Amino acid sequence: MTLPEISQTVIITRPEVRTPKPKEESLAILTTHQATICIFLGVGMVDKVVKELKSGYNGKEGYNDNTPVAVVKKASWKDQYIVKGTLANIAEKVKAAKITKTAMIVVGEVLDPGDFKASKL
Repeated sequence: MTLPEISQTVIITRPEVRTPKPKEESLAILTTHQATICIFLGVGMVDKVVKELKSGYNGKEGYNDNTPVAVVKKASWKDQYIVKGTLANIAEKVKAAKITKTAMIVVGEVLDPGDFKASKL
């Protein structure tokens, strides 16, 4: 979830639906940190989530179309299933896999970091 010089922060959140969230915790604002984001309860509205992840806020950029994404259905269960893609194609892949609930969306460069320095821990 973290890699040196890639992302040292993990944000765990959910999209706003029926239960309101503080404005400061909107997906659009959180994406401006460019940290790893784990989103619960969002796979059923994946198109809306993707749009918010790319929107940015107040002149700061959100994630771009090439940002890596993984959707993990039933994480740690015997029938766990993972769909990988980018913000440009993850919505279509999720729909094709018929994932509608019980999944977490993970977003960030840690999913496809290329070369990186190993942790000193």
